[in-house]
Amino acid sequence: MSTKVEKRILVNVPVSTAYNQWTQFEEFPHFMGGVKSVTQLSDDRLEWVAEIGGVRRQWEAKILEQVPDRKVAWAATEGATNAGVVEFEDIGGGQTSIQLTLEYEPEGLIEKVGDKLNVVDRQAEADLKRFKEFIEDEGYASGAWRGTVNPGATFGTPGVEDAAASRGDSGKAGVSGKV
Repeated sequence: MSTKVEKRILVNVPVSTAYNQWTQFEEFPHFMGGVKSVTQLSDDRLEWVAEIGGVRRQWEAKILEQVPDRKVAWAATEGATNAGVVEFEDIGGGQTSIQLTLEYEPEGLIEKVGDKLNVVDRQAEADLKRFKEFIEDEGYASGAWRGTVNPGATFGTPGVEDAAASRGDSGKAGVSGKV
């Protein structure tokens, strides 16, 4: 059974600054707790390694839709089953509303217990707060990718059914005693 997490945060930077920073995927470990690395394989493919609660997970994700200053939608193609979207809304006055919607399938006992304790929900909220601090402290994005992926596509909010090809990693990434 999948779990859906929805979080929203207001950041005090223009929408282009927030979006541009978000597209610097390889910098996610700077503000996302538990994310060990993100490797951009191509314009629309990312490899992730994360460790939350001592459980190490690895997956590859495909960006399904990316529209500058609007959204980035993805679904896992192998490894840990997850999908979602980050949407950016210019609310004026140099402020941006960021909406994160994430759906994932917890695997194994540790993840299922963590799911019941809302670990990922709290992690997502903390990650957005760290992103806010990160981008507001800098005041500018460290880079930008203004290209599009599947322009005009209407994927809406992808769910785990869009990540069905990933079928989880059945714990193959293992449990690590190191945090």
